[in-house]
Amino acid sequence: MLHAPSARRALAGLGLSGLLAALLGAILPAWGYHLRFEFDEIGYYFLSITVGVLLSLETGRRLFRSHGIAFVLILASSLACGALILLAFSAPPFPAIWRLGGLVLVGLAMGLLNTAIFQAISTIYQHDPAATLNLGGIVFGLGCLLITLLVAGTFNAYSVKVILILIAIAPALFAILYAKTAFPAAAPHSQLSPKQVLADFRSRGAILLALLLFFQFGNEWSIAGWLTIFLIHRLGVSPQASLEMLALYWLALLLGRIGALVILRRVSHARVLITSAAAALFGCTLLLYTENKFGAITGLLLVGAGFATIYPLVAQKIGHRFTYYHPGLFNGIFSIAMVGAMLPPWLLGYAADAWGVGVVMALPLAGTLMVFILTLLIWLESKISD
Repeated sequence: MLHAPSARRALAGLGLSGLLAALLGAILPAWGYHLRFEFDEIGYYFLSITVGVLLSLETGRRLFRSHGIAFVLILASSLACGALILLAFSAPPFPAIWRLGGLVLVGLAMGLLNTAIFQAISTIYQHDPAATLNLGGIVFGLGCLLITLLVAGTFNAYSVKVILILIAIAPALFAILYAKTAFPAAAPHSQLSPKQVLADFRSRGAILLALLLFFQFGNEWSIAGWLTIFLIHRLGVSPQASLEMLALYWLALLLGRIGALVILRRVSHARVLITSAAAALFGCTLLLYTENKFGAITGLLLVGAGFATIYPLVAQKIGHRFTYYHPGLFNGIFSIAMVGAMLPPWLLGYAADAWGVGVVMALPLAGTLMVFILTLLIWLESKISD
């Protein structure tokens, strides 16, 4: 299955998903938010993407039943293209309501795309969850890195309208690619009943793993979304330099996931998980208190490398202990945790308005501390269970 053209093309779509996920963090300076102190408005942008992802849950389920994987992939790619064009023509000084609508479409496209991709590669995922998620994470990270480098490289050369129209070419090409690809019928995956979901809340291991997903995913999205604004206001760097440092964060995540493919075969997974959480905690501390670029770069490298292996390892552990778990489905406490973790970047908008932009690194620091504590608790819980 790994060498089947349809599987490869579906997996490549995670690069487009990464592009959409990293879009807001990269485009905020181009929209001029490094000069404006409307942090609550930025928070609403993140909330709009979350609303779009939530809308994709039921929409995707119905579309899969009636039209199949190929249709959903083409629709998601087309929606992404349309959303980017809408955002291109609604940049400030246009009213924010237009950008909010465009970002809802971005979230909807991203949610549909992710669900369809994991449906298309279900056989690969079931065979080796950790390797599949690592490979998917590498492709996803490439998308995040490429969009950040594109915006950084064109920041002083083109208007934000031109930049977003250039980005819109990518999902248009994916729509054409998927229209020419024959996908096999996806195996049906049952959704959990409310009774089964409630049963997870009585499981100590399920609660610990769900909390770890919540804090880890929230940390990653908060840092990626707010990093450019934080660096510009805190260190006084230029917008282009802040984008280059954001690209460094994505590069550290990408190289960390590549390195994990080798490390995880030779080192205890529990040791890797605890070391990664500790590195991320130290990196977040550096980012919060640094007053120069060297400290910020060191912190970013540690955070990126530390975050890289945590989600694949946790997802693998969940897959072994809770066999119904599937990353492309909204099915239980773990999916609730991941969707809920998209809310902290929205709440950071209010926090930054009230206490200043420095707080946008304080929350990820607290979240990373929780990740470190939870990894220790999960390790102890697994020892007791064994």
